[in-house]
Amino acid sequence: MDLRRLSHVVALADTLHFALAAEAAHLSQPAFSRSIQAIESELGIRLFDRGGGEVRATPAGEFVIERARKLLFEARCLQREVDLYRDSQLGDTAFGVGPLLSASLMPRALVELRQRYPKIALRMEGGNSIQLLQRLRAENIEFFAADVRDMPNDASLDIQLIGGQLGHLYARAGHPLVGHACTLRAAWNYGIAAPKLLTPTNEELAALLDLPAGQVPELALECDDYSVLKTVVLATDTLLAATDAALESELASGALVRLQVKNWTSVPSIAGIVRLHGRTQSPMAREVIACIARVASEINESPIDGLTAS
Repeated sequence: MDLRRLSHVVALADTLHFALAAEAAHLSQPAFSRSIQAIESELGIRLFDRGGGEVRATPAGEFVIERARKLLFEARCLQREVDLYRDSQLGDTAFGVGPLLSASLMPRALVELRQRYPKIALRMEGGNSIQLLQRLRAENIEFFAADVRDMPNDASLDIQLIGGQLGHLYARAGHPLVGHACTLRAAWNYGIAAPKLLTPTNEELAALLDLPAGQVPELALECDDYSVLKTVVLATDTLLAATDAALESELASGALVRLQVKNWTSVPSIAGIVRLHGRTQSPMAREVIACIARVASEINESPIDGLTAS
């Protein structure tokens, strides 16, 4: 069976549009159409219905498409493993990191990696866990490290837990709330700056703030870049949701202060390394993962034992 034609089937299944699929496959539309017709003829079944300007997979097509995706993934894995075996080198690598770990863990990890492997090229992509999962599935990155509490229960993913950090609220020095305990409601009224909140955090905050059923707590500023969040919080009365490890230098200098919030202890994050099941990691990816796990163990406030990824 021709893997190239199978890739055309998957491209058409993803776009449901012959012109867009042909463009993705770098073929003219007539050539792409002939490729689809050829594999339908070879298999003796119709994979797609075309009518009224719409394209949709037939039941037989859905059966073939699902297996085609697996075959193509395995073919890419095989090629990758052959390349790694042949070259016997560390190789460059691309990976993703969530907002909290970017601020708290990666500066230390990247320094260590650059010191140990000065000739290796690393590409670190930031984003929230949903964005990083999309990039992982598209195989644009080898793995990502992030809070995994919103990860789906999916057999196609391997998740290695690396601990967690306790979240707190922080304010600039001189903020009206600094120096005495406050309620979560009082803190919330000043506006909270944070990366995208995960489902467990949203549910916890909604209950503590006594919000109506179904209402989601609204951040005053949602941003996945902690450097931007810190700039805003240092210049305004906005409060920052973060961890001690993410604000190490600001806490040491006294520029930011952790607030005392009555009757509230945040549920710790659950950090993990997320990979595609069955995909062989490059030697350099394995080195990066080991380094991230090692640094995480040094800064964790919540042990790995007992943690479970959702």
